[in-house]
Amino acid sequence: MAVNLALKPTALQVMQSAPVIPVIVLHDVAHAVPLARALVAGGICMLEVTLRTPVALQCIEAIAKAVPEAVAGVGTVRTVAEAQAAQRAGAQFAVSPGYTSAVGQACRSLGLPLLPGVATGSEIMMALEDGYRQLKFFPALQAGGIPMLKAWGGPFADVLFCPTGGVTPHNASEFLALPNVACVGGSWLVPADALAQGDWPRITALAREAAALQR
Repeated sequence: MAVNLALKPTALQVMQSAPVIPVIVLHDVAHAVPLARALVAGGICMLEVTLRTPVALQCIEAIAKAVPEAVAGVGTVRTVAEAQAAQRAGAQFAVSPGYTSAVGQACRSLGLPLLPGVATGSEIMMALEDGYRQLKFFPALQAGGIPMLKAWGGPFADVLFCPTGGVTPHNASEFLALPNVACVGGSWLVPADALAQGDWPRITALAREAAALQR
């Protein structure tokens, strides 16, 4: 799905842009821009840079400024302060490992599209109460995987999921075949060794394979 990068994407557009949202952990700001360009070259433009390292916000800012073809997003958002800091750094969407109304309301106030993390029916209902229908299922494999998503298809037929956690190139197609799955999140697009070595062609190749997955 083509996204107008001049406009902030909706949560649905984030999910529909490509079959896979890369879950990115960066330890070196110098890797941010070439990595983003490598992923975009492979057909992946929605990039989730996780707040798991001290330089994550700097990496988001670098991508947002230098790679206009990419949509820099922020992952592992757990607090209102983190959402605010990410938005100031240039993040255009947010992903959280869980959900609280405080984070949900803050992201809405900031105009920051959010994919809230859920693992239970009660958490889905909390997100729905706050108007969120595009959700991250995390940790997907550990929380019930494909059988759980199938079970949720009845009571939560109006919800779309992005399963993340335990999703690999080997099982991604099984998740993507489900009618309530719009995309998956995966770290395999950015292997630590390829990142450390600056092997951008390898990352582009992995992105191209991911972008070609059927859903």
